[in-house]
Amino acid sequence: MLRKIALIASIILPLWNIPLIYRMIKRGSSKDISLYWVFGVWICFLLMFPAAMSSPDMVWKTFNITNMVLFSAVVITAVILRMPRNKK
Repeated sequence: MLRKIALIASIILPLWNIPLIYRMIKRGSSKDISLYWVFGVWICFLLMFPAAMSSPDMVWKTFNITNMVLFSAVVITAVILRMPRNKK
C-alpha cells in the first residue's frame, strides 16, 4: 500500500510544474524566475537521471522521468519568454 501511495505521489508532485508554466505563459514573462535557478535545478535533475534509470526502484524512476519531462518544459518556457521579441 505504501509503495502505491509513493508511486502516485511520484507522478503528482512534478505536476505542480504545470501551473508554473501556465502562469509564465499567461503573463508573457518569466522575469520573476531566475534563469540561474532554473538551469541549476535542471542540471541537477539531469545528473541524477542516469542513476534513477539504473535503479530498480519504480517510484524513484517514475518520479525522475515525470520530473525531467515537466521541468524541461519549465526551462524551455522560461528561456523562450526571455528571448527578445521584435516590437513594432
